[in-house]
Amino acid sequence: MHILPKHAQMATSGLVNSFFVIYLAFYFLGFQDSVQGRLLSTSKPDPNAAAASARWLVSQNSWGVLNTLSTELGGAPFGNVASFSDGPYDKGIGIPYFYLTALDPTARNALKDPRSSFTMSEYPLGTCGKTDPMNPTCAKITLTGKLLELKENSEEAEFAQNALFTKHPEMKDWPKDHSFQFYKLEIEDIFLINWFGGRKPLTVDQYLHAS
Repeated sequence: MHILPKHAQMATSGLVNSFFVIYLAFYFLGFQDSVQGRLLSTSKPDPNAAAASARWLVSQNSWGVLNTLSTELGGAPFGNVASFSDGPYDKGIGIPYFYLTALDPTARNALKDPRSSFTMSEYPLGTCGKTDPMNPTCAKITLTGKLLELKENSEEAEFAQNALFTKHPEMKDWPKDHSFQFYKLEIEDIFLINWFGGRKPLTVDQYLHAS
């Protein structure tokens, strides 16, 4: 049997310990649940806490389907994938903000008729396991209201910029000649399903003031 010299044994032992420490750090910091470079919260709220569950779902997501009324299709619903943010990491306020250009149909539609809805699913977060996205235990939420362009250089526009560029740093380099502007969804109704039993009763006020 070959026995390593004492200094080699110590070095090997130290290396193993180092890898173990790094593994624990990655595990407890939640890196195993990262999406697009974001750290996800592992503390998913109880399904009975509707407001907290809705806010968790919005804060953890980075994109969804933004629906407007098409000016080119006679007012038919038009869904488009849209990146968003409700605030910097761990400081979300529940209001989705967007960085849109009128070169895209979504912004053009909203400027004509602001009525919109925004849908997100828990499935992209990886916390639904092998459950089908339509299973009630895999949460989904639709926020309905008005998609409004923010006043340029306003305090809210500055908040939106910080919120979006924090979660989507690529946006900083999007073409200036495309005239991107900041928008928000002014929420008027919330449709949440996060467990069996149908839609959870949840008012906008309860949602916005949830911890």
